[in-house]
Amino acid sequence: MWYWLFKYVLLGPLLYLMGRPKIEGGENIPSDGPAILASNHQAVLDSFFLPLMVRRRITFLAKSEYFTGTGLKGGFQRWFFSAVGQVPIDRTSADAAQDALNAGVRVLGQGKLLGIYPEGTRSPDGRLYKGKTGMARLALETGVKVIPVAMIGTDKMNPIGSKTWRPAKITVKIGEPIDFSRFEGMGGNRFVERTVTDEVMYALMQLSGQEYVDIYAATLKKKGAASEKAGEDAASGTNAPAAADADRLPDTQAG
Repeated sequence: MWYWLFKYVLLGPLLYLMGRPKIEGGENIPSDGPAILASNHQAVLDSFFLPLMVRRRITFLAKSEYFTGTGLKGGFQRWFFSAVGQVPIDRTSADAAQDALNAGVRVLGQGKLLGIYPEGTRSPDGRLYKGKTGMARLALETGVKVIPVAMIGTDKMNPIGSKTWRPAKITVKIGEPIDFSRFEGMGGNRFVERTVTDEVMYALMQLSGQEYVDIYAATLKKKGAASEKAGEDAASGTNAPAAADADRLPDTQAG
């Protein structure tokens, strides 16, 4: 009930007023049955405007931090994300990738739409980054089609580091469903998973018009944080550890 109240009464009207959103290719989303919506990730508002513009309900795999906060803000986040039916995933556990896969399989098994951000985190600079293979594992495990989605303009309405929204034109582009049935029975093959992921990321690049960067966004963010820390340590005369090797970071995280 809360999902539809937020969409049509509590939050939707404000989003329409500030974002003047439009959707292109909405006919590519099936009227029923499971599908994976694989979207680029420009801003937190992506998770608001995509459900707003798609008639069917969308379930996202949300990071568990949204459900574990304390105080007034933490309580509101926990209530909000629970009320709209999002599924918490602990991205720090040793079994995070498998837990995300299991949760996604359950959602799709119920015939629902599952929203995933293959980049694994928001773009730090507006470019499109290398996709993690959790989405591919889900597609190969379930046989469900992947529908690429390009969110355009959300980063203008909700710029990185900004705590306020500003008026901007939002466009949601829905691409044609991609069928990976040609890889049936090949789940678990890392080469196939990477092939599936890259095909979806190429479709997202075409839809969004973003420049593609063949590294993980999380890796760039870690290196940036490490460089900033190294600069602080150099200024204070201490030594900082080297940035983590990007090739050692997990690449199977969904959502």
